[in-house]
Amino acid sequence: MRRLTLAALAFTLAAGGAVAAEWGGIIPGTTTMDAVRGRYGPPTRQSTQKVEGYDTTQWVYEGAQAPVGFVRMTVDFGLLLPAGYRHDVVRAFTLEPKKNVFTRAAVLDGWGRPSGAKRDGEILSYFYDEGLIVYFDPDGWAVRSMVFTPPQPPAPSEAAPPR
Repeated sequence: MRRLTLAALAFTLAAGGAVAAEWGGIIPGTTTMDAVRGRYGPPTRQSTQKVEGYDTTQWVYEGAQAPVGFVRMTVDFGLLLPAGYRHDVVRAFTLEPKKNVFTRAAVLDGWGRPSGAKRDGEILSYFYDEGLIVYFDPDGWAVRSMVFTPPQPPAPSEAAPPR
């Protein structure tokens, strides 16, 4: 999975206007630590690290603390916004569903036609300019993980797949 830098996310948010993909009440670039804690409780575990000189925090919810239907939810905090750095704002979050909870059909029904698709070896991925990257199993049907970020600039070289 690609790592998005704080500066790239700041540029994307400064461009403004786009609506972020969201799930479960979490909107990257908007939702705060307090809101995530209020909705999901304390994380199973948490860690901190420096990214480009900024202190960031990662919360992991797994097992019984993961949302229903998921093995794990990982929430990354710390985002450089046009108004400055916010340590408590969701930068990105990743959902890892239980087998066959999310399928390609469910993704297309929920988020529509992707902005693009890519196959890296056996792994098919869909990406949405609104800030969602979906990774499928080798069969291309069951979702392995879903990564939500603030809206991303279009990637003109990668065409959207037919529906």
